[in-house]
Parts: sequence; structure tokens; C-alpha cells
Amino acid sequence: MPTGSGTIKKNSYTPVLTPGYRKETAHTNSRMAASSNRIMLGPLVAAIDQGTSSTRFLVFNAKTAELLSHHQVEIKQSFPKEGWVEEDPKEILQSVYECMDRTCEKLTQLNIDISNIKAIGVTNQRETTLVWDKETGEPLYNAIVWLDLRTQSTVERLISKTPGRNKNHLKHKTGLPISTYFSAVKLRWLLDNVDEVAEAVVTHRAMFGTVDSWLIWCLTGGKSGGVHCTDVTNASRTMLFNIHTLDWDPELCKYFDIPMEILPKVRSSSEIYGLMKICSSLTSGSLTGIPISGCLGDQSAALVGQMCFQDGQAKNTYGTGCFLLRNTGAKPVMSDHGLLTTVAYKLGRDKPACYALEGSVAIAGAVVRWLKDNLGIIQTSTELEKLAASVGTSYGCYFVPAFSGLYAPYWEPSARGIICGLTQFTNRSHLAFAALEAVCFQTREILDAMNQDSGIPLTQLQVDGGMTSNRLLMQLQADILCIPVVKPSMPETTALGAAMAAGAAEGVSVWSLRPEDLSEVTSEKFEPQINPEESEFRYARWKKAVQRAMNWETTEPVSIGNGETSIFSSLPLGFYVVGSMCMLIGAKYISGQCLFFACLPLCLLKKNRNHNVHTHF
Repeated sequence: MPTGSGTIKKNSYTPVLTPGYRKETAHTNSRMAASSNRIMLGPLVAAIDQGTSSTRFLVFNAKTAELLSHHQVEIKQSFPKEGWVEEDPKEILQSVYECMDRTCEKLTQLNIDISNIKAIGVTNQRETTLVWDKETGEPLYNAIVWLDLRTQSTVERLISKTPGRNKNHLKHKTGLPISTYFSAVKLRWLLDNVDEVAEAVVTHRAMFGTVDSWLIWCLTGGKSGGVHCTDVTNASRTMLFNIHTLDWDPELCKYFDIPMEILPKVRSSSEIYGLMKICSSLTSGSLTGIPISGCLGDQSAALVGQMCFQDGQAKNTYGTGCFLLRNTGAKPVMSDHGLLTTVAYKLGRDKPACYALEGSVAIAGAVVRWLKDNLGIIQTSTELEKLAASVGTSYGCYFVPAFSGLYAPYWEPSARGIICGLTQFTNRSHLAFAALEAVCFQTREILDAMNQDSGIPLTQLQVDGGMTSNRLLMQLQADILCIPVVKPSMPETTALGAAMAAGAAEGVSVWSLRPEDLSEVTSEKFEPQINPEESEFRYARWKKAVQRAMNWETTEPVSIGNGETSIFSSLPLGFYVVGSMCMLIGAKYISGQCLFFACLPLCLLKKNRNHNVHTHF
């Protein structure tokens, strides 16, 4: 485990070699020397890292864990309605092809032989739900992203039917609460609301999968013999998978009324699923025939990439959301404090599954994008750090970015974002600082829950993900947690984990996962710089702000008997009307002139009968 800034420790990575560095070397060396370099590199392993906001293709040296080259393409998100988040499955697939093409071109420019790539791993945004036609290969609807809230009313109805309205009714099998977050309710929505999906199920043409299943199926042939599979880590995020039997559960599928024949085959995280089939006209066509032999959900991949193979080791990834995972070994541990129990990895067909406790935060890096795209207070993500650092404080401003409700440890879909503590002195710099603090406070909440569940507090936190390049954020995190934060110098641990799983697969075996063979890495440590009393004071005020964000929305309108909605399904408006009527009745005895005003609430009541929509209060 890394322990100090600038030190080289076991289980770490060698520095990244940039294309510019390699080009300069190529100019100064002879062709023979370049050829010699290619031989010395040895076997390479690639990884497809398909995230919520971007896709990347990365190539690593299997012997040193050195990142040799990569390419990244951003993914567009669409928001058709409030709370809905979708992505185009075809765009996702095309982004993978583009990343593979550009990376292969870069490798060629670096005099690196593409034929040395021996395996490819896949890691992906989890829970995001797709259905496609196996005969045409066409998606039947956009991918419903994990952040999407359209299923909130479905979730509320499911919870209302459980004994005691218990959202943890299925947790003994799934390790998960009933929530909009997971795939089963998204798939149920598709079956209920998209005619093309329902028809394809009836005619036995439908295939369901998370992003990993879609990519593997397409990359291994698609409608011409593509492999329809997923791994245990992705399957464990659907609410259809039994984490004890490690297979789809007939009772869970019946509970959600999901036909089991549309589900992918569940495999381990490290085995050969199929061989790449790419059009020979593409630069990446030379990857045809290479086995796809690793598959992990992104947070499990980061756990492997951080080499947290021992019970008790943990990592926190800062991406679109924020995800803290702690390895609990071969036995699933059920949380009493709002955390998830999930499959961490299963590195081989005959290897045991390892489990993890997980704290999931919906909005981390997404808050930066919101400040940039929605408010326009910054032009680039890097500008946020400078803006926040210019004031060094939020000046009492607290930001709860509950855009998709609150995930762990609350699991409260009715929460909504709130900014409080504003004064005339507050400016955009304070808001930028509050946004960074919000990420850190949310991490503190799930770390506290994890420490309570495990009984053994973490003494330092290993971190990774795109946001870790923000040094102010890392220092704030150490200050708010009151423990050191350790960041590897090579931040691509998610892709590295997928590459490790692929390279270690039986039939590939170019990457050893034995502890003595794991590569070394440089890392940087951020020590707490404020006293614990100040940290606790700020955290207590954050908790106060979280309570203000609770119960802002309901999606279960009150029926008035004819399918219409009563105005009293909106509490503030209901209070207003009731209050108005009471005052008017009182006014009757004071002035006897309430006839005109009494019409007002009645008109409002009549008008609202025509609206059966999400209610905000």
C-alpha cells in the first residue's frame, strides 16, 4: 500500500510514457534501435473503458503495467424529460471503434507493434440498461443511464407492496435496496412503455444487457454469432442476480416479471468470452482475432487496478459519481448503514468470488459539468480548481447536488439539489469551493458508514479517477476525512484493472496477479491540514443542509376517483388552498364579503385537475 509522497511502493505503477516523449526518442535513435524497443516491450494488453461521459481505449505493458498509449472520445447525454438520462447505444459503439482506431495509429507512430496486443478487457458504466434486436443488431431504444429517475413511481409502488414498506425487501438475495439506480426497474419500464421492446420479447428477438454485454456482443460478431454474456460484477447490479448462487434468480425475475431468456449468460471476470471481429478496412482491423478475456464493472475494475486484493483494502473512485469499495473477502457482508453488498470480482471460472461493501454517490464529477454547461460559471473543468482556490473557503455556503436523489447511505429518491447559506457576499468562487466540498462531504458520509459496518476504521484512503487531478479536491478530502489520501501517479486504474483481468485469463496468461509479481508504483499522499474540530463543524453543517434537501418531490399523485389528480397531491399548494379557505371562512364573520375570494381556491382546484405530473415542493 502506498505510504508517502514521491515514494515507490509495492503494487504501484511506472510513469506514463507520452507520445511526445516516444517521438523524440524515435528521432534520435536508429530504425534498428526502434525495432529493439518493440521486442523489449513484450506482451501488451488493451482495455476498453466505456464510462458515463467518455469512452477510452488504452494499451498497457503486461510486465510493467506501463500505459503506452490511449485515446478518449466524449459521449453525448440526452435529457428528454426532467430526470431522464439517455445515451445512444450506436454512438457508444462507434466511440469504441474510434478510440481503437486512433490508439492503433498512435502505437504505429511510436514504433510499437500492434500484433503484441494479446488480449482485450472491457470495463463499463454499470446499471445502464439496453435492449436490442438480435436479428437486426439494432438497439430498440436508447440506453437508459444509471442516473435516470423515470422509474421512481415504479420503485415507490414496489416498495409499497413489500411487508412494512421495506426498500430492503430483496437485499438478502441481491445485496441491494429497491431503487431507481439498478437495471431491473429500467428494464421493466422498457417492457411496459416501448412497443418495439415488448414486441421483440414476444417474437424472441430481444436481448437485454448492460453496456459490457452490448459491446462484447457487437465486437464478437453481433448478429453474425456475437457472444451474449456479462460478468458477475455487472450482473450483481441488476437486482435480478443472486449474489450467493452467482446466477440469475428465477424468483427475482418473476418478482419484476422479466423473461429470463433475454438475459445474457453470466461468466467470470477473467476468461475468454470470444474473439474480436473488426472490419479489415479500419486501422484497428488488425485487432481481429484477439480474445476479449476480461470484463468488470468500472468500480470493480478500479478495485482490481488499485490491487485491493486483501480483505479490508479499499479505494474511492471520483468519476461522474463517487464510489467507495472495500474488499470483504469470500463472504458477502450485509450493511446496516445504507451501503450495498456487491460482487467485487471473480478472476477465473474456477476461482472464488470476492465481495465488497460499496458506498455509491450519484453526483461527483457531474457537478463540475453542471456548473460548466448549465450555469456557465466556468468554461473548462480545470478552471474550477483555480476559481475555488482563489477564495479558499465556501464562506458558509453548502451545496447538496442531489440531482438524482441521494444514494448511499440515504437511498432517498425524493431528495433534490439545494444550495444554502447564501449571503450578499457569496460569489461564484464560493460556489465552486462548495461544489468541491460537496464531493468530499459525500465521501465522508459513506466512509463513516463503511467504518461502522466493518468495525475497523480506514487509516488512509486510496483514490483514483478523473477528479483526482484536482489537487485542491484531494487536500479538501484529506481535511474532511481527517486521514491521509493516497493518489497513484498513474490515475487510469479502472482501465488497468480490466487489462489485468484480461491478461491473467486462462488461455492468455501474460499478466501475473501473484502479489510478488505485481508492479511498483509512485504515489502522492495528502495529509490533513486542519484540526479535527473545524472538520467536524463543517461536516455537521453539511448534514444540516442534507436534511433540507430531503422529501422535495413525490411521484404518487392522489386520485380523486375519476383518474384525475387532486390539487392536494402538491403539499405546498394544498396547504395554500386549505389555509386560504380557513381564512376566508373566518373573514365571513368579520366582513361578510368573501364570495369573490372564495372563488380563487375553487378555480385553482378545477385547473389542477387537468395536471397529472411530477409534483415539486
